[in-house]
Amino acid sequence: MAAHDLSMHLMREREMLELLLFKLDVQQMLLATGRTRWIPQTAKEIERVIAAMPALALTRDTLVVSVGSEWGAPEAKTLKELIDAAPTDAWREVMTGHLTAMIDLATEIGELKKLNEQRLRTAVRVTQETIAGLGVATGEYDQAGDVVRGGGGSVLLDTRV
Repeated sequence: MAAHDLSMHLMREREMLELLLFKLDVQQMLLATGRTRWIPQTAKEIERVIAAMPALALTRDTLVVSVGSEWGAPEAKTLKELIDAAPTDAWREVMTGHLTAMIDLATEIGELKKLNEQRLRTAVRVTQETIAGLGVATGEYDQAGDVVRGGGGSVLLDTRV
């Protein structure tokens, strides 16, 4: 019974990874099209999915240990070790399918994350260059948008060396 519970949990974990991939893909499309209005919202949604992952991983690890004990392999602490200890080819195939799918999703998530980070850095650089090219001192502003201090020099980076 614990093996079935683990398999169902792994399916939920895969669904969360797919949701994370979807959110990253949406963010990538927004960045690619220059529609930056919703970037903060996608970032929050991505953070929410990522925040749920540690609890899922803890539950998975607990279930792996439980199934390992049930299968006579109490030393099995990872899904890979559990697959090696599977009592039947059917369970070995089911668990391998989960592991392979999760590895593939993690690889795809990593690649898309790198692409999004590059596009975000580019967007920030282009924005900074555009503002710098205006030749207008931006200064500092209060919450109402009024100038608090004129732009007589850089506050964050002093270029007068």
